[in-house]
Amino acid sequence: MADTDTQELLLGRQTPVVDDYSPGLLYPIARSDARHRLGLNAALPFSGADQWHAYEMSWLDTAGKPVAKVGRFTFPADSPNMVESKSFKLYLNSLNNTRLGDDDAARALILGDIGPVAGAEVTLDLFEPMDPALAGQDLAGICLDKLQVEPYGGEPQAAMLRLQSHGRAEESLYSHLLRSLCPVTGQPDWATVWIHYRGTPMDHRSLLQYLVAYRDHQDFHEPCAERMFIDILRRCEPEFLHLQAFYTRRGGLDISPFRSTDPDARPMPRLNRQ
Repeated sequence: MADTDTQELLLGRQTPVVDDYSPGLLYPIARSDARHRLGLNAALPFSGADQWHAYEMSWLDTAGKPVAKVGRFTFPADSPNMVESKSFKLYLNSLNNTRLGDDDAARALILGDIGPVAGAEVTLDLFEPMDPALAGQDLAGICLDKLQVEPYGGEPQAAMLRLQSHGRAEESLYSHLLRSLCPVTGQPDWATVWIHYRGTPMDHRSLLQYLVAYRDHQDFHEPCAERMFIDILRRCEPEFLHLQAFYTRRGGLDISPFRSTDPDARPMPRLNRQ
């Protein structure tokens, strides 16, 4: 469960439409609370980024004509703060009647507002709505979803993860069965999880059992991904590990946290499911 003071969040609250540019809507959520529960200090055992797609971006050009774009935001995993998703959505909507000169002006304004809230440099790529670069992709690797798992009603535990008795492998595994719960509203969040590692082979069935155990776990997307990464890293001790959770969109936003032991690794683009 997240420690965030839910009284301050916009999630779960009825909010009026904001027609005027309102950067003050953006609300930070400190990453440190969730990381403290994982026993993480300043020296993080991973690199990575949170990749957001915003499908409902619009403002006015200098003549007052609406502009429609899709934005791809990248937040570094070592930023002090996440941005609360509903505040992000409302902020973007507050630009709807704002006149901006061009894409560069829009990008500069938006990043100038979001960067200080995240506490780090954020990047933004703007796309036309039908840009082929936004096409979803399939995942390479082994899908775990046809394996049998036992009914489970508790919290996910690292001890659920098992290794095969011997050998060494490099493989990509994924599942579409991840569901976690918003810690504020209790509403379900759906995702595909992709894992690529090298080391002693993981027992696939135990991994799927572990992922399904998040079904009633309450936390934001990013801490869920970090908990999975840390549990696998500590329990299985792979030589390297990449993990990305591709959450489906809510409120015109999808979020895909990516964590890796390789500081040069980068998140994959959106999936067909998103």
